[in-house]
Amino acid sequence: MEDLLEFVVDFALRMGADYAEARFQSDITETVTLKNGVPDASTLSETEGLSVRVIFKGALGFASTNMLNRRASKEAAKRALEGAKAASKAVRLGVKMGGGELGRGRVEVRPRVSFEHVDMDARLELLKEADERALEAVKDVGAHLPARIFTLDTWVTEKTIITSDGVNVSSSTPRVALSVFMTAYHPQRGTAQRFFDLGETAGWEAVERWNLTRLFREEAYSLGKVLMEAEKPPKGVVDLVLGPEVIGLVSHESSGHPSEADRILGREAAQAGETYLKKDSLGMKVGSQLVNVVDDPTIERSFGFYLYDDEGVKARRRVLIKEGVINEFLHNRETASVFGVESNGASRASAYDREPIVRMANTFLEPGDYTFEELVEDVKEGVYIKNFM
Repeated sequence: MEDLLEFVVDFALRMGADYAEARFQSDITETVTLKNGVPDASTLSETEGLSVRVIFKGALGFASTNMLNRRASKEAAKRALEGAKAASKAVRLGVKMGGGELGRGRVEVRPRVSFEHVDMDARLELLKEADERALEAVKDVGAHLPARIFTLDTWVTEKTIITSDGVNVSSSTPRVALSVFMTAYHPQRGTAQRFFDLGETAGWEAVERWNLTRLFREEAYSLGKVLMEAEKPPKGVVDLVLGPEVIGLVSHESSGHPSEADRILGREAAQAGETYLKKDSLGMKVGSQLVNVVDDPTIERSFGFYLYDDEGVKARRRVLIKEGVINEFLHNRETASVFGVESNGASRASAYDREPIVRMANTFLEPGDYTFEELVEDVKEGVYIKNFM
C-alpha cells in the first residue's frame, strides 16, 4: 500500500500541487443486535479505499476512490487538483499546513482475544444470556422490561498516511462497542428508560472484562428501582452533584466541541453549531481553579485511542481548561497555521472518503482529591445525578 500512496503523492506534485497527501483506510465491521430477546440483523461489512488531498495556490482539494490501483488513484489526484485549482481563483486567505511533530512508523494494537475467535452465534448467545438476567432482575422489583435493544459492534481499522512533507505512518486498531437500551414498565408507575454505551480499543477481551450478564442484571435492577421507588426532585435552587457519566457529556459538549479550532473560526456554524470561544479566548477564566478538562487520545484501551492523527501528526495530551482557565484549543495543521501554533494532533476522519477535520478524542474532567462522601457531606439539600436515563 505504501508504494501506491507514494505514487499518488509524487503524481500530484508532478501535476503542480504545492502539497499532497494520500491516506488509505480499511474497516472490517461485525454487528449483532438482539431486540426483545430475538436476534435482529447481523452484519459483516468491509470498506476500503484511499483519499487524496492537495493544496494549489492556497486552495485545498479532496477526492477519493475505492479502487486501489494506479489508474483510479491518478484520477482521484486529478479530481482533487482540479477542485483546488478552481477554488484558488476565489481564495482570500490561503490554506497552509502548519507545523507539528510529523510521524514516521507503525502503531499496532494487538488484541489478546481476536474477534475472529468469537463467531456471530457465540456473540448472540452472550447477549441472550445477559438479556435473561436483565428480565429476572427487573422482575425482582415488581416491574417489566418490555423493550430491550442490545447492539454489539466490533471492527478493525487499518490506516496508512503519506504526505509530501515527510509523513509515513500506518496503524492497525481493533475496537469494540456496546449499545444498550431498556424500557421498564409498571401499570401504575408508567415507564422509565435507560440508554448507555461502552467502548474500548481492544479485542474481545474487553467484552469479557465488561461481564455483560452482571452488567445487564445490575442496570435492569437499578432501572426497575428507579421506576418503582423514585421521588420527584426538590424544586428551586439546590446543590447539584454529577456522576462521571454526566460529567463526561458536559466535558464533551461544553469544552470539547467548543475548543475545536475550525469551529472557533466559524466553519461549522450552519451544520454543527457555534462556540462561545473566540480566537483570543486563551487565558479566559470560565470556572473554578479546581476545574481541569483534558483531551487525551494516548490513553491505552480508551475508545478514542490513537498515537498519530489522520494528518500523521503525533498525538499528545491536550489540557483544554487548566485551573478554570482556557488553556489550549484542538488543532489540525491548517488551523494551527492560522493561530500561529503547532498542530496538537486533533485531525480525524471517520472513513477513507471523508476529509479529516478537527475533532476531540477522550475528553474528561480530571479528578480532584475529594471522595464521593466528602463531596456530599456539606450538601444540605441537593440532587445527585449519577447517570442518564
